[in-house]
Amino acid sequence: MDTKSNKPKIEMYRTLSAPTYSISEVHRLIGISRGRVSRWLRGYKYEGGVQDPVTVRSILPESTYASFLDLIDLLFVKKFIERGFSLQFIRKALDEAREHLGTPHFARNKFFTSSHKIILELPRSSKNMIALLSGGQMALGEIVEQIFDKLDFEDVTEFGFASRWYPQGREGFIIIDPQVSFGRPTIRGRGVATENILDLYLGEGKKIEPVKKWFHLSRPEVQAAIRFESSLIT
Repeated sequence: MDTKSNKPKIEMYRTLSAPTYSISEVHRLIGISRGRVSRWLRGYKYEGGVQDPVTVRSILPESTYASFLDLIDLLFVKKFIERGFSLQFIRKALDEAREHLGTPHFARNKFFTSSHKIILELPRSSKNMIALLSGGQMALGEIVEQIFDKLDFEDVTEFGFASRWYPQGREGFIIIDPQVSFGRPTIRGRGVATENILDLYLGEGKKIEPVKKWFHLSRPEVQAAIRFESSLIT
């Protein structure tokens, strides 16, 4: 086994799958309740049985922390629910997807939604797509929405996992990168955490100039950080 050639893959996977975000942080970043975050990540017991987690994690199932891959997995689930899919349907569809992809994570650039279907782009083909839970039916027709337009994907491992998230879109200033500032939201290309910008802004009596000078940022960057942090649910 060539350990040297595998080292970048291992390091990338370790970074993306490290326990980084608390349940409260996931709640703030993707806008779902703490209870739902916990249930989707860890499963839960109810009278008469046990409900398995929605995600399949590389860290201990009982851990109260999520990795970047877990975070994006839950973002995908939220997006699917917003498109009108039931959680039961999503669970079954993602179980089938895992069989096709050979990895427990679905934080990848391989999903679309069209009409009432979740569509999976099969590996090594940009045109071969199937509708999940359809008996392998090929998915033809117009793609209504690509749910990964705010994500970058790594090319180090063979899986092409999501590696960066632009919560305000690619044209915005905010980025969430597990390789920068321990995965906290930062100003793109600057590495300054948005929460630190907001703290200093509030500490300076809501004046932007001192924040600009302290962090060497432009006014639009400071304003973007303030808007982003203020938009997060508490």
